[in-house]
Amino acid sequence: MSGHDIKLEVCVDSIKSAFAAEAGGASRIELCSALAEGGLTPTVGTLKTLKELSFNLPIFCMLRPRRGTDFVYSEEELHAVLTDMSMLRENGADGFVFGALNPDRSIDAEKCRMVLSKAEGLPVTFHRAFDLTDPKCMHENVELLKELGFKRLLSSGFRPTAGEGAECLAQLIAKHHRDLIVIPGAGVKVTNLEEILTVSRCREFHASAMETASEDYSVSTTTRMECDVTMGKQDIDPYYGTCQNVVRKMVTIATAMSSR
Repeated sequence: MSGHDIKLEVCVDSIKSAFAAEAGGASRIELCSALAEGGLTPTVGTLKTLKELSFNLPIFCMLRPRRGTDFVYSEEELHAVLTDMSMLRENGADGFVFGALNPDRSIDAEKCRMVLSKAEGLPVTFHRAFDLTDPKCMHENVELLKELGFKRLLSSGFRPTAGEGAECLAQLIAKHHRDLIVIPGAGVKVTNLEEILTVSRCREFHASAMETASEDYSVSTTTRMECDVTMGKQDIDPYYGTCQNVVRKMVTIATAMSSR
């Protein structure tokens, strides 16, 4: 199909999930906190611990200071992003993931330039904030991202999931694959991965590879305390982390597709 290996980036928000991704054969992790909120900036302590424990995969750190789907950041929030970025870079980050928009949903080029400058040569991925921009301007927006210096674009093709947006992703990849890696992400599961890879013809894909992404799942990865106290609304639902077996299944599918 592709003549090259198709790489899996796994988004994780815990040390246990990071090692599950590595054991399953992932090529890279996107390190976050709070995946239930869409992924926020991880702690320096988590990154530093992974590096000290000889974690062997490249670690791209999310830069997102708060929840919300607007991605319109104040000067104070950007200052926090750049401060986090400096500390993460000093503690071994291999790359970053960021996105910023203007109130009209166009790409905030000025804030992106500041982040890319602070990266000091490390690769930066523009995340799914792209999916909030105007689809009619998608090629112009990708050209802007390339001019700014982004190396990758994570997208679901302007749809809730990459499976639904696969045709749009295929268009983006066909036009821009020589100088930007477009990564399908959102709702990628074992059951729909082959179709997404076939339609999009991507070089990399992105998934949390949780138990819920398998054909069968039942067990949460954290202990549930039997009491009425919660630490937030997300604690009402069980916490699922990355599953080594799901990662392995996805890597197996991608390897088979690469050889076609």
